[in-house]
Amino acid sequence: MTVAVEHIATDQPPDDAKARDVDYGWQSGNRLELLENGEAYFPRVFQAMREAQREILLETFILFEDKVGHELKGILIEAAQRGVKVVASLDGFGCGELSPAFLGELAEAGVLVQMFDPASKMLGIRTNWFRRLHRKIVVVDATVAFIGGINFSADHLGDFGPEAKQDYAVRVTGPAVADLHHFALAQSGRQVRTRRGWRRRQQRPSLWTTANEEGLVRLIYRDNVQHRDDIEEAYIHALSKAQKRVVIANAYFFPGYRLLREIRNAARRGVHVQLIMQGQPDVLLAKLAARMLYDYLLKDGVVIHEYCQRPLHGKVALVDDEWSTVGSSNLDPLSLSLNLEANVLIRDRAFNQQLYERLELLAHEHCRTMPENRKPRLWLWRLTVGFLVFHVMRHFPVLTGWLPAHKPRLKPFESQAHDL
Repeated sequence: MTVAVEHIATDQPPDDAKARDVDYGWQSGNRLELLENGEAYFPRVFQAMREAQREILLETFILFEDKVGHELKGILIEAAQRGVKVVASLDGFGCGELSPAFLGELAEAGVLVQMFDPASKMLGIRTNWFRRLHRKIVVVDATVAFIGGINFSADHLGDFGPEAKQDYAVRVTGPAVADLHHFALAQSGRQVRTRRGWRRRQQRPSLWTTANEEGLVRLIYRDNVQHRDDIEEAYIHALSKAQKRVVIANAYFFPGYRLLREIRNAARRGVHVQLIMQGQPDVLLAKLAARMLYDYLLKDGVVIHEYCQRPLHGKVALVDDEWSTVGSSNLDPLSLSLNLEANVLIRDRAFNQQLYERLELLAHEHCRTMPENRKPRLWLWRLTVGFLVFHVMRHFPVLTGWLPAHKPRLKPFESQAHDL
């Protein structure tokens, strides 16, 4: 049996640049469902896929050959066999351990499998670390979409044990699904039809809206060409407008200077700012990096919680009573300066309140709160390292420009055949 897998080696899949380089506007009248952890997410996604009649578009950073991965594989195969067009875009680093047999079963059934920036191991170590396809998007029949931080792996389920991840996603139905569908289709390199509202604009639509409507949704994304800082700018803009409360729950927190300053400024003008960070990290370096920023934030009244029940993997935030965001983007150098990411901005009171209640429960029942007047140990070392870290962080977006970038083109080709 021969496995045919397309390899996307770029940041810029389709040749039609106008179809790809799009600024999506605010869409009203959407219905939103917050999904917390795999227990809520996987049943809803898998149900939508089982009911698919025409098309399934899937993007994920991680797909493992565990009970979740095998269930997904079976659903995609069954859908493809009944005539549904199925496109699975996988990251070459996050999905680098998938076996030829696993991929072969998908390809044989008619699933189009695409691997973003695959690379062979060198001395047993994967080398394709930077500029990952980090998005997690599923769109079914252009009528329902899912976006968030949850991968297709069993470590998003509570029965995985102490290392099970805490994470969030959102199910979207309504007009915004058309934008998510257009985006996912364009990123996959498939042919797309471009309507006037999707054409490249000379002036980008505002990241903020004062429209007095519920169910407002806007898709934003980060690439390494025209949309390098859209997600970061959305956070900065929302924080600058905050009047009452801010809650940010983010797994990997090491933002740039401008975003860090806006968080501090919100607290200084009396906004109740809460950060929920990793207390039991899956990557120890992430916790150490975030802690370098604690003193800078605590002294201005920012409340910092460390979630200690299990690893925090969420990428969500809310401002005041209406604005929220859910997506794949962490607030760290990889997400804000290198990876391909996607979030939705949401203006909806009911969704905001539900997210707030879930995060408040997390903060008060499963977190430890950092004291405002804590006395750091090894203060001279921390002062020196903190100074260096702070200024590296401030200039990181410029520094990353020195790293090699993917060329803006689609390069599909067949992988080497695997005899199974």
